[in-house]
Amino acid sequence: MPSSSSAPAGSAIVWFRKGLRLRDNAPLVEASKAGVKHVCPIFVIDPHFGPKHVGINRYNFLLDSLKDLDKQLSKRYRSRLMVLRGKPEEVIGKLLKTGKPLLSAKPTLILWEKDTEPYALKRDAAIIKLAKQNHVEVRTFSGHTLWDVEQALAKNKGKAPTTNNAMQTLAKALGEPAKPLAIPSKLPPLPPGAKAYDVPTLKQMGYAGSVQGYLSGGETAGAARMATMLKKTSFIRTFKKPQTRSTAYDPPDTTMLSPYFKFGCVSIREFYWGLKKVCSGASHSKPPESLLGQIYFREMAYLMGASIPNFDQQAGNPSCKQIPWAKNPKMLAAWEHGRTGFPYIDAAMRQLNRVGWMHHLARHAVACFLTRGDLWLSWEQGRDVFDKLLLDADWALNNMNWLALAGVAPWSPPFFRVYHPVPKMDSALNVKDPEGKFIREFVPELGKMPSQYIYAPWTAPMEVQKTAGCIIGKDYPKPMVDHDEVCKANLLRFKRALSKAPSTGAQKRKAPPASAASASTKRQRQWKA
Repeated sequence: MPSSSSAPAGSAIVWFRKGLRLRDNAPLVEASKAGVKHVCPIFVIDPHFGPKHVGINRYNFLLDSLKDLDKQLSKRYRSRLMVLRGKPEEVIGKLLKTGKPLLSAKPTLILWEKDTEPYALKRDAAIIKLAKQNHVEVRTFSGHTLWDVEQALAKNKGKAPTTNNAMQTLAKALGEPAKPLAIPSKLPPLPPGAKAYDVPTLKQMGYAGSVQGYLSGGETAGAARMATMLKKTSFIRTFKKPQTRSTAYDPPDTTMLSPYFKFGCVSIREFYWGLKKVCSGASHSKPPESLLGQIYFREMAYLMGASIPNFDQQAGNPSCKQIPWAKNPKMLAAWEHGRTGFPYIDAAMRQLNRVGWMHHLARHAVACFLTRGDLWLSWEQGRDVFDKLLLDADWALNNMNWLALAGVAPWSPPFFRVYHPVPKMDSALNVKDPEGKFIREFVPELGKMPSQYIYAPWTAPMEVQKTAGCIIGKDYPKPMVDHDEVCKANLLRFKRALSKAPSTGAQKRKAPPASAASASTKRQRQWKA
């Protein structure tokens, strides 16, 4: 909603959701000049997002971000972030009706940054309805994307671009995005006697165990990382996403800014303009491989998610081919926890479980393995695992990428191009780790396996396995499928599904059992990339 020119008396609520920052924060800027006596910054911890749906690393990143935001509000304005708990419709509904527990009377204004996810749209519609019933003005703003999603779709006749080139064309038609907003110099204070509601601990939110992620959450950490990246002019100008190494892990071979963009700790517009400045007047890489190209992919995902019906599922999704995926909980669990018997796949999945991160090429490999490449399981199941465990899990991007990698979307690469789970050093997965350091880090069972066998340990002679202290099939699983066989069968299934051919015995056949590759040593071979 556009901002009102009138200055309401009373108090305003700034509802933080994803935009967990002070820089380039339109709701905060608007509240600072709205003419109200008091401003209450709030965040509502929604029980919908708890241990069942969100992994410990990402939840810890969120709590870090809330603590940092609270600290910044206190330091700059002597204010606080009021962290409330409960279903937002109920918590904010009470605030809008009575002002309690923060205000002595209901507010006159509530402001927030817009969201495009289905859950958020439903939630926000309920809040807007409650605000109208209680005569509280609502003002909402763009800020999580370069351009306002509704305006961008309107400019493109209601359709989202499905290629990076098409997104670049739309970007030119839209014109440059707005420049980042400055942090307000002043902010009206909290109401007198307002009780602080502190950020809870992981334990209080039902989490047990330790956090092993690479990153601390929050605007302070995110802004520092972005500033460091923007000083690396050569890195930015020569950056090509497909050339970054999938096995680099500490630190990963990329910016690692995506979790900060996911939570809005860092402004995407600020990063955009920083990139433009670095690249201005200099030779540099171009979209889609460049960092600017990655931002365009992000923008494209948000436009898709806002315009394609049932974007997060196969049923009823016009952009999803209808593939008869199998169901196999044991296979899914083996994939999720890194017990497939393919060290590269397992190391990537264990990295995800341990630290909440995985390189984008490793994401490609494990997604292809789960779906059309090997296990023939639904991309929706893999998407759900990523949605829970990734630090940067983003509804729009996660669904766009899984649709692509499962081969079921118009923007997918050809379905018959399959990543091999035992990649060569010069493969498209850009492994470049002949000693297997990545695998030894995340699959310690193989720590003493000779490098020549590290990616396919089942090919090592038994004496070598004994010396390495890792018997395949005992200390580390045998490959759960024979890749050559199942890949050939799966591509045939896929082709038949696309042609809508009558079912055949081959099409009806269930996913191969976990012992398919290991039943006969005659089938064991050195895999090709």
